[in-house]
Amino acid sequence: MENTSPGNVVLGAGVAGLSAAHHLHRRGEPVILCEQGDDWGGLCGFFTLGGFRFDRFVHFSFAPEEELAARLEASSPTFAHPPVSYNYWHGFWLKHPAQNNLAPLPAEEKVRIIEDFVQRPHKDPAAISSYDEWLRVQYGHYFAEHFPFAYTRKYWCREPRELETRWVGQRMRISPLAEVLRGAFAEQAENFYYTQAMRYPKQGGFRSLFDSTRRGLDIRFGKKVTAIDPAARRIFFADGDSAPYTRLISSLPLPEMPRLVPHCPPAVQQAAEQLHWTCGFQVSLGFRRPDVAQHLWFYIYDEDVPPARVYSPSLKSPDNAPAGCSSLQAEIFFADRTPLPDPARLLKRTISVLRRICHFTEADLLVSDIRYEPYANVTFTPEIYEARATIRQWLSSQGIETIGRFGLWDYLWSHQAYASGQSV
Repeated sequence: MENTSPGNVVLGAGVAGLSAAHHLHRRGEPVILCEQGDDWGGLCGFFTLGGFRFDRFVHFSFAPEEELAARLEASSPTFAHPPVSYNYWHGFWLKHPAQNNLAPLPAEEKVRIIEDFVQRPHKDPAAISSYDEWLRVQYGHYFAEHFPFAYTRKYWCREPRELETRWVGQRMRISPLAEVLRGAFAEQAENFYYTQAMRYPKQGGFRSLFDSTRRGLDIRFGKKVTAIDPAARRIFFADGDSAPYTRLISSLPLPEMPRLVPHCPPAVQQAAEQLHWTCGFQVSLGFRRPDVAQHLWFYIYDEDVPPARVYSPSLKSPDNAPAGCSSLQAEIFFADRTPLPDPARLLKRTISVLRRICHFTEADLLVSDIRYEPYANVTFTPEIYEARATIRQWLSSQGIETIGRFGLWDYLWSHQAYASGQSV
């Protein structure tokens, strides 16, 4: 890339980076897309094992904007799955959301949950800043402590009191008493999820939604950024190459940016230390039986079970598994800057507990795999907003634009990441 003429350079070939490069290209502007890996798609990419396809973390599309949804659908026709998921808690299966479907629980458990729900503290949610308090106000102490508190430790790898609440939005159901009571007698048929359909491509995995976005782009693989010199408007890569630029758009994780740009002010470096995230392992399993996967996805609240959630690629699309087979993929999260377990032991432990939960045998397994992702989710601790603003403002002053989940350091779904790239 040494002889590349200055132009638009986009860092990261995930959804946001693809979208940015695509829209620049459509406007007739020359653009190079630099990706450190050997394939495009980022966390929306996939890998294959023995005829099974596995996405990198769980993905569905529920883009609400008609134009964007139509564009993605045109790229790859989709199945529209009803958003029916389940919760596993101490051997019981409860339809999601759990507080609306308590029927499978023993009577004493239901009484404790409902009694505490009725007596829960009342406070204006707008006046609540702690996720701990928010959960108690919405669900009561008993349910909060036994369900979302446990899940928070597994998914966010934090105590609820360490998180703030602005990220929640419509992601969690706030249930009136009537819903809780009805669900205590029988599983409710009504869908309480925040979307009516979870769309997934019929062929090619989730990434195929962006096939038309990727088409025609100049993507350079194996380009891990080691330094950015804003004064010289040049990027340096681990392979020894460098590239000039006139406009630089980055989807790289925000905490990594201060070390890539020389003369970073101490205040910006300190802000980077205040940002937190989860990393994660994906355990991917393929089975010679068609019936191991029973649910599109489910959450696990038991804290002695490593995965926080499990989903089925083969139920998302039959194209993801050989005929007569099924598959599961489990997500296991860890906090940033913490020691990680031995992957082989974690894989063995996860298979062991899922055998008990999902009722399969070692003989049923055709493929098993574990992979690590250094960035899974942005963690919303109270200092996030000021810290990310400090970094982004400084990067802007250096002529570096940021996009995407990790570039903006925000809780973005795939269609929102796409929109962030489109806005350049």
